[in-house]
Amino acid sequence: MNSAKITIQATVNADLQKVWTFFTEPDHITGWNFAVDSWCCQKASNDLKVGGRYSARMEAKDGSFGFDFEATYDQVLACEKIAYTLDDGRTVVTAFEKLGKGTKITTTFEAENQNPIDMQRDGWQAILNHFKKYVESN
Repeated sequence: MNSAKITIQATVNADLQKVWTFFTEPDHITGWNFAVDSWCCQKASNDLKVGGRYSARMEAKDGSFGFDFEATYDQVLACEKIAYTLDDGRTVVTAFEKLGKGTKITTTFEAENQNPIDMQRDGWQAILNHFKKYVESN
């Protein structure tokens, strides 16, 4: 397994509770969890507790490709931190930090071995940027 870690960040112009809610509730996850507008998140489920499961189905809108993103939670600290292990064994940690009227989100994840690091970072950052836009427009 590749041990390279990649970190992405965004500051969302919204209070911490709203950011947490939009990041963790399936009805919102389906509204932002994709990198480009030609994709969508068909469905999501989230059992937000240690040992609970997270699942999101991401697909190209034209149906040409799709995949399930699934994980098990290792740590959940409400409005502070989420840590989980993906089904392929890689780990992901997301921290939430109140900054005045905004919220800083920092995600660090283990890279996979199939795609270049830059591509992985750019893809995850695009999803986080989409999240920021979704929260700020709702």
